[in-house]
Amino acid sequence: MEIREMRKTDIASVIPIYLDYYNNCEDGCWTIEKAQRRIKQVVCMEDAYSLILENEGNVIGFAMGYFKQYDDIIGYTLEEILIASPYQHQGIGSWLLNELEHKVSEKGASILELLAVNDDLHEHYYGKANYYKAANLIPRAKWLQ
Repeated sequence: MEIREMRKTDIASVIPIYLDYYNNCEDGCWTIEKAQRRIKQVVCMEDAYSLILENEGNVIGFAMGYFKQYDDIIGYTLEEILIASPYQHQGIGSWLLNELEHKVSEKGASILELLAVNDDLHEHYYGKANYYKAANLIPRAKWLQ
């Protein structure tokens, strides 16, 4: 398996695993156009840093996010990490997350932040990687009509 930095030209190659996972495992309603827009929004933003995981030339996963400057530190916000369905539950996602942590730390990040779905699966995945529920932060949202 090979990990490398994701380029804009890789966007089309990650769309199939994005659609498969979110539409078949998460009951989503993603289209090629929506997925392309979502991925492009993150990969093409200023200070973006994303990784792609390949196995024998086939894309089997990716992680995408961006660096954020604070007054005293640089943070990294992980927007998505995804492993293709046939490769899940083999430790590959944990390995990719660990590699991402190492690489963003080398680039100056002091903290990795993310929002995760509040369910047992995500609690297990991020919990075993020593991510904690931040007591000083609370997600807030407002539906706009």
